[in-house]
Amino acid sequence: MTEKNSISGPQSDKKKWMILGAVMLGVIMGPIDGSIVNVVLPTIANYFQSDYALVQWVPTIYLLAICSFILVYGRLGDMLGYKRIFLIGLACFSGASLLCGLSRNIWMLIIFRAVQGVTVSMQMALGMAIITSAFHPMERGKAIGIYATAIALGLMIGPAIGGVIAHYLSWRFVFFVNIPIGIIAFFWGRRVIPPGKKKPGQRLDMAGAALAFGFLFSIMLYANRGETFGWFSGWGFVLLLCTILLGWLFVHVERRVAQPMLNLKIFSNRRFSFACLSSMLNFIGLYTVVFLTPWYLADALQKDVFIVGMVMMAFALLTFFIGPLSGALSDRIGYRGLGIAGMLIHASGLVLLSRLDTSAGNLNVAWRLAVCGFGAGMFQSPINSAVMGSAPAQFRGIASSLLAAMRNTGMAFGIAVSGAVVYNLAPFTTRGQAGPFSGAQLDIFINGLHWSYLTGALFSLLSAVAVFFSKSDMSSSIGD
Repeated sequence: MTEKNSISGPQSDKKKWMILGAVMLGVIMGPIDGSIVNVVLPTIANYFQSDYALVQWVPTIYLLAICSFILVYGRLGDMLGYKRIFLIGLACFSGASLLCGLSRNIWMLIIFRAVQGVTVSMQMALGMAIITSAFHPMERGKAIGIYATAIALGLMIGPAIGGVIAHYLSWRFVFFVNIPIGIIAFFWGRRVIPPGKKKPGQRLDMAGAALAFGFLFSIMLYANRGETFGWFSGWGFVLLLCTILLGWLFVHVERRVAQPMLNLKIFSNRRFSFACLSSMLNFIGLYTVVFLTPWYLADALQKDVFIVGMVMMAFALLTFFIGPLSGALSDRIGYRGLGIAGMLIHASGLVLLSRLDTSAGNLNVAWRLAVCGFGAGMFQSPINSAVMGSAPAQFRGIASSLLAAMRNTGMAFGIAVSGAVVYNLAPFTTRGQAGPFSGAQLDIFINGLHWSYLTGALFSLLSAVAVFFSKSDMSSSIGD
């Protein structure tokens, strides 16, 4: 029996695991590329003799491009087939990586990073939809759990890889490393991912696509650059106003068009809505850890970039092992208990991190990160499975892209919120004025980290509350 989406239903045992491997290899490049570049930003700034404010656009434009286009690709996948969009993204991302590595000036690099973001969002938007379609519902949690480890692992190993490349090779190899991975993933995916089916009579809601782009671009620009131009400055107010206006217009348009880009009826399912919300809140808390801890290790404990990467691996390793186990368990006992417990453990890990001081050793930091990683791994797989399992087959592309948008929005706001707390309590830690710190400045910096970690713990608790209220309303009707 064929499901009403762009990929045929559950696959044979061997085929489905081959599909999962191909998708994971393609998707892992996105989070690696998003985190690896931060390590080499100072090197890039020195090479091009650019100020820090300009170089900061290298990671910022990447994240902006990803989030701004991701919903459009989800809808296109539902219309044209997941495989086609996924493979186009792989090929174009590999080409954009080559252009980034060959950039002759900072403006070329910024432009090609934008192209990278536009193309990698194709994989991010549809990876989970492909996997959901390939696996039987009773195995979906396990498969999504394994898939989620690719994202978590990519986010965590990126800085370590970046540190090694920055030490032994040119910064350009940070981008060149994507090319062989992309080529392998493309041909692997081309061979094993089932061909998609183009739906007849479907058309893209251009007005909705434009409004979604404007809404996501405004909110992500505010989250990423708010500290630079002022959260409540004139520019900040304009961006907030644009976000609210474009969001309202988007909802208004989508309720009235015959073929909306995002069918709002999908939110009538309480499990889907609250699970998506909990995922965004989770990533705000998670990225508090990802953003602050390397800063603490480097500027408070004065660790070199390689040690920073190795210590941060404690988070990734626990997530790597717990994610698949939690996903498989959720297939048996459901997602809510695991999701709530995961966020409570993650919040506890953030509280433990908030108690660190200037005398902490590597192991003291690592085991606290492991607690956070345990909680994150326990949470993410069941919640991702809950979101995709509650979405009808014909909406899996847009559901997958919406979940990715929530994840990336959470990352951006995690950096923004945690950074804002530190910057306000320790105003000398503005971007471009790095440590290491000593004396009174170090004490102020540690105090800022303390309150920022506690703020992240609060978001993790809010995520647990959202999971609690996500009890499935299976009577919800989600139409075509």
